[in-house]
Amino acid sequence: GTLLHGNRQLKYPRTRLLLMSKAPDPGRAKTRLIPLLGEEGAADLYAQLVHDCLEMCTSAGLCPVDICCSPSQDHPFFQQCRLDYPVGLHTQTDGDLGARMSSAFHSALHSAEAAVMIGADCPTLCAADLESALDALSAGKDIAIGPAEDGGYYLIGMRRHQAAIFEGIPWGTSGVLEMTQHHLKIQGLSCHYLAERKDLDTPEDYAVYNRQ
Repeated sequence: GTLLHGNRQLKYPRTRLLLMSKAPDPGRAKTRLIPLLGEEGAADLYAQLVHDCLEMCTSAGLCPVDICCSPSQDHPFFQQCRLDYPVGLHTQTDGDLGARMSSAFHSALHSAEAAVMIGADCPTLCAADLESALDALSAGKDIAIGPAEDGGYYLIGMRRHQAAIFEGIPWGTSGVLEMTQHHLKIQGLSCHYLAERKDLDTPEDYAVYNRQ
């Protein structure tokens, strides 16, 4: 049967949207913005970004939404998110970013026909982006990627767990997307690309975000 979401039917009930999120603890969240906003300010901004992202994702009516939580789903912030939005919670595994992302996909794809992963760092990400990714995967593309201006990506989706594309990636550098594309080529995977967007990471990004 179809899953009801509020009272709305989801377009892709058998897929999953995974939001990778840290708890917005001062000193741990948005660290590159701490010189500008202070530890509390950077954490508050990140909390706001997560809420904005959840609002957008859960009201889109596309698919079930799960938060992949760090350090733990038991953190009060995530418990509050679950009260405020129709979301599932999972604790991220240990390891580098690639290992944690790979593990989250592995879990989700046990039961889901496809999964799309995002972070809360891309304020311009919209429901149409999510829909474009889910449409492409449902039409048979192996991978969907939303390239970020800084050389990384703000969204990645897949129908089958492709562990190799998370291995040997220089996380946090401008070479993330390029190395990922190299893996896709070697594996012979088809890919749907979304529009390029900008993450909110640096004081310069924040100035742009603040003007919107």
